[in-house]
Amino acid sequence: MKQFPECWTLVVAVGAFGLGCGPKQEGGGAAAAPTAQVATQKSADMVGRCGPEGLIDDCEDNNNQVMKQGGRAGYWYSMVDSEGSTIEPPGGSTFTMTQGGAKGSGYAAHVKGKIPFTAKPYAGMGFNFVDPPGPYDASKYAGISFFAKRGSSGALPKVRLKIPDVNTEPNAGVCKACFNDFGADLELSEDWVEYVLTWADAKQMPDWGDPRPPAIEPSKLYAVQWQVNTRNKEFDFWVDDIAFLGCQK
Repeated sequence: MKQFPECWTLVVAVGAFGLGCGPKQEGGGAAAAPTAQVATQKSADMVGRCGPEGLIDDCEDNNNQVMKQGGRAGYWYSMVDSEGSTIEPPGGSTFTMTQGGAKGSGYAAHVKGKIPFTAKPYAGMGFNFVDPPGPYDASKYAGISFFAKRGSSGALPKVRLKIPDVNTEPNAGVCKACFNDFGADLELSEDWVEYVLTWADAKQMPDWGDPRPPAIEPSKLYAVQWQVNTRNKEFDFWVDDIAFLGCQK
């Protein structure tokens, strides 16, 4: 099992590049990017780990459903634009896990493919919290943690973590300019690294989206997604051990 230093310090820039999923995505990003602290095990412990009840999915059951606990029973999926981007596993198919997880575990969620030079490309993967897809109340938690890496040195390192909520998910019926989900930008390495994002640190991309509320609405979350959209780049990234942090008993 590979051991990691316990005092990494990483900073993730929110708003450094535009990502989204859907036909009405709008771009902005000229404004200076706010930052969200992303931490490793030491700061995850500072936020407060939730134990087994906070685990969303460790992928070890090798199926396409998150762990059925805490009212969660959603499914994993991949997503891709219709402008020529490619992705494996294919969008619209049953998502499959890949052997080789974080901390020497058996399986992880993994996608790879290529983004062409098109107007509004995107590709990625994610999961819904519930099935059929709908809002999930995560207000008793303070945020989420997960492990992630890229598959090779040539793969795109920039990935955006997106957490659709009632104000950004079009199926919620609130947003007029949708898909500008709260989240953070990640810079992945070839080693597994643990990332932490609290609800307080989650930000929208600058300069677009309607509405633009002051913060994410954790009582009405729809999904967690990881997306890429850098043109003319191959991507290959892995995610594992997704969990809630900061449980309020």
